[in-house]
Amino acid sequence: MLKALNLRKEFTNVIAVDNVSLEAQRGEILGLIGPNGAGKTTTIRMILNILQPDSGTISFDGKLFDESIRNLLGYLPEERGLYRKNKLLNTILYFASLKGIDTAEGKRRAYKWLERFDLLNKYQSKIEELSKGNQQKVQFIISILHDPKLVILDEPFSGLDPVNQILLKDILLELKQQEKAVIFSTHQMEQAEKLCDKICLINKGNVVIEGELSEVKSRYGKNSIHIEYDGDGSFLKELPFIQQATVYQNYAEIVLKDSISTKDILSTISNKLDVRKFEYVEPSLNSIFIQVVGVSDKNEEPVVPATPVKQKQPSIFQNKRVKRELISVVIFGIVTVSVFIASFFVKGLSLTTAGIFFIGTVASFIKFLFARKKALIEMKNNEQEENIDAR
Repeated sequence: MLKALNLRKEFTNVIAVDNVSLEAQRGEILGLIGPNGAGKTTTIRMILNILQPDSGTISFDGKLFDESIRNLLGYLPEERGLYRKNKLLNTILYFASLKGIDTAEGKRRAYKWLERFDLLNKYQSKIEELSKGNQQKVQFIISILHDPKLVILDEPFSGLDPVNQILLKDILLELKQQEKAVIFSTHQMEQAEKLCDKICLINKGNVVIEGELSEVKSRYGKNSIHIEYDGDGSFLKELPFIQQATVYQNYAEIVLKDSISTKDILSTISNKLDVRKFEYVEPSLNSIFIQVVGVSDKNEEPVVPATPVKQKQPSIFQNKRVKRELISVVIFGIVTVSVFIASFFVKGLSLTTAGIFFIGTVASFIKFLFARKKALIEMKNNEQEENIDAR
């Protein structure tokens, strides 16, 4: 379905993505994982043709991106991209119309998904009146309403309670069964581990792990131990034979440095812990993530987030109509003041004339205020559309 080869993107001396390659096939879920600022969102934006890669290629079924492909894609961005003053149903129908779905069909599909997400009784509510979790549900509905072939989800579980997380998980598995290709971007390893068939771990703009999840786990699973205990396990991180330990309240995931016997491990830790369970296991994806990504070097330069810096909005006074009305106010004002002063020195020039120009100045100022208000609304709408133009 999707094939990206050797993608590279640089922003002002920061290499956000460097030689990243990945594939997403129909009927599978690909986990695009990595720490914050790793380059995940930049990679997604290149796939969606929002950003152009400096080098590399992206193809869909062997075809380079064009407008005919756009409607085959569904995208759930991490950030909110909804018009807050619009009503819920109207918002869904608007996005449906952008995908060529007529109103009747859009309503049929919208009611189906609203009922499933328990939002049918809120269809007349404004977006701003919805909770963060319900807004996330609306964005997800918009991303799949047009029945896309490739669904790209950036942190889809954000803001959802446990019940709705289970519902969304079930829907993602349904999309997989329907032979959709799904790219699931997250830094929450537990969700990725439960859902993904393959993973692509990006760190500092580079792919560091990729492949089938089961194969990746087996690659890192020969020296992993799961321990359940009573007591304080914080000392486990300091033991010389332990490479990495993720310690929780009553259990720990441990990666050993070298081969060591179970007897020696237990004899070392049993003096301080009451061990209830001890087993060699496949490492969790979270454990692999920590092992590979590790802790940043304190002397290392801070990593600049991979997403491009948002450009500063143009000044309101760059709007042509606003500029024209402002010039008109200034001219009328200068003329009014000049006529008022001249009326004291020039015979036959009365204050009435100055009053007429003053009225003109006031009228011009009112026109300037209206033009400024309209320009501010246009700027706000343009800023919102930047977040949603890829859907």
